[in-house]
Amino acid sequence: MDHNIQKYMAFVKTVETGSFTKTAEELNYTQSSVSKMIADLEKEWNLVLLERDRNGVHLTSSGEQILPYARMLIEDYRKLQEHVDGMNGIQEGTIRIGTFSSVAINWLPAVFERFQSDYPGIRYEMLLGDYEEVENWIEDGRVDCGFLSLPVKRDFDTLSLKMDEYLVVLPKGHRLTEKEKIDIGMLEKEPFMLLEHGGRTEVTDLLEKYQVHPDIRFTTWEDYAIMAMVERGLGISILPQMILRRIPYEIEIRSLEKPYYREIGIAVKNRKRMSPATMKFFEYLKYRES
Repeated sequence: MDHNIQKYMAFVKTVETGSFTKTAEELNYTQSSVSKMIADLEKEWNLVLLERDRNGVHLTSSGEQILPYARMLIEDYRKLQEHVDGMNGIQEGTIRIGTFSSVAINWLPAVFERFQSDYPGIRYEMLLGDYEEVENWIEDGRVDCGFLSLPVKRDFDTLSLKMDEYLVVLPKGHRLTEKEKIDIGMLEKEPFMLLEHGGRTEVTDLLEKYQVHPDIRFTTWEDYAIMAMVERGLGISILPQMILRRIPYEIEIRSLEKPYYREIGIAVKNRKRMSPATMKFFEYLKYRES
């Protein structure tokens, strides 16, 4: 690998980890090598890129300006290398994927299993977050592609994959378990566990659409935490069907009288600049298990 690319990688990874030690571990270098590569960059450019203190490593204002260009150089180098690999057949490469938990748990393992069987040299890096975090990772180039709820806010290239129904989750013995389907208005003032983190989500939009005001006791982006609390009788919730497969909790699940869905898709910043490995991954998603 070109030595300059190695230095750029050390710089970007140190920004992401906030630590020379962690960067050295992830890149399989010594800590002194990482420090020297960044010091060489600072000397070459006559700029201070990072500040060191007891809390870790932080970007300077100069470093903030340089970071996007360093990321672009690394990304272009990686795509060049993977394109060369693709010309000789997809033998190796890395696919970096941003996703949320229900897709990571209930969807991707089957896709990885089939893909790995055909292309054992491909590696995967998966970052878990909410929709806004995944969009930011795609925009910044931290991931090659990301699973999102469509439509997206950014000008990305997207592929629609699945309509995922939202369902009401209830404790055993709750009065609403007598219903086969539940009118959304019945949730008014009910103790409620809200699936949300930071920005708005489909559940918030659903409640506002029908002007329903449950008694929100807890807010989190962790689906399983919500199910555990529902099981304990602490409240009810609305969760996507995809996460409600093979669950270990004793809870009741009901459909809404007026079904409500999220559209799950995958997005890339620019489909024309996808690496060969990522392009092949897209093909496998089209033939996913439902």
